[in-house]
Amino acid sequence: MNVIEIKQLTKDYGNNKGVFDLNFSVKKGEIFGFLGPNGAGKTTTIRHLMGFIHPDKGESFINGLDCRKEASTIQKTLGYLPGEITLMDDMTGLMFIKFIAEMKGIKDFSLATELISRFELDPNGKIKKMSKGMKQKVGIVCAFMNDPEVIILDEPTSGLDPLMQNKFLELILSEKKKGKTILMSSHNFEEVERTCDRTAIIKDGNLVAIEDMKTLTESKTKSYVITFLTKEMAEDFAKEGFQVIAIEEKKVTVSVKGNINDLIAAINKYKIKDLDVKTQSLEELFMHYYGGEKNV
Repeated sequence: MNVIEIKQLTKDYGNNKGVFDLNFSVKKGEIFGFLGPNGAGKTTTIRHLMGFIHPDKGESFINGLDCRKEASTIQKTLGYLPGEITLMDDMTGLMFIKFIAEMKGIKDFSLATELISRFELDPNGKIKKMSKGMKQKVGIVCAFMNDPEVIILDEPTSGLDPLMQNKFLELILSEKKKGKTILMSSHNFEEVERTCDRTAIIKDGNLVAIEDMKTLTESKTKSYVITFLTKEMAEDFAKEGFQVIAIEEKKVTVSVKGNINDLIAAINKYKIKDLDVKTQSLEELFMHYYGGEKNV
């Protein structure tokens, strides 16, 4: 069952800015990544789902409800974290959280309290004095405190330190176990790899691909940097038939995808001093979608 559906969505701002003929869906219980560089169209797409802007063409639905016509109904049970959080500066964090809770009709504040504790948020300070990371935590509490079945997140770990980023990813995975449906835009490839089932890749407002994360992860290559006892051994090993990336004196770098038994068997013929392994990042894996490093 598709919880989120986007059909031929187009919003043309001119000068090739906007989104063009987007088509994708998010299944119930799925974490769906939405990847692309800044300006690719991720936030524009999400704003259509929230009903904040209307398309030139196409339509979008959440739980069968039209995002353009029934936005107020959709938002009552939705969890949403915007990419650019705008809070009321003169309020304290707690005042703002309670204000949003009242707007959402939340009677039980226990989940909000649990989230405040989980993210080590001191909600009593004035928002205008909070750091970006602290404001992000307030936004996270507001997005999740109504225990929503559908959650839309736009660059959710922006401003969080590594410890809090990890706690956030743990929260996302625990929500998935409960059967929640999550759409998460990001250009943090590690968090997408850790959490998402599938990922849409967007470039210049156009959907380039939708990839299964398991397939992408399995297709990643590893580079092995092997330091041999002598230069001659390095040169002989380079002729073994592996994909050689570089040779430098006694050091050979080879790229291997999948099974490494053949590599191990070949290495065993020589005396080696050191072996280092580097796994290809998803950023490198997606590079060809963006047409080169300059566009990432």
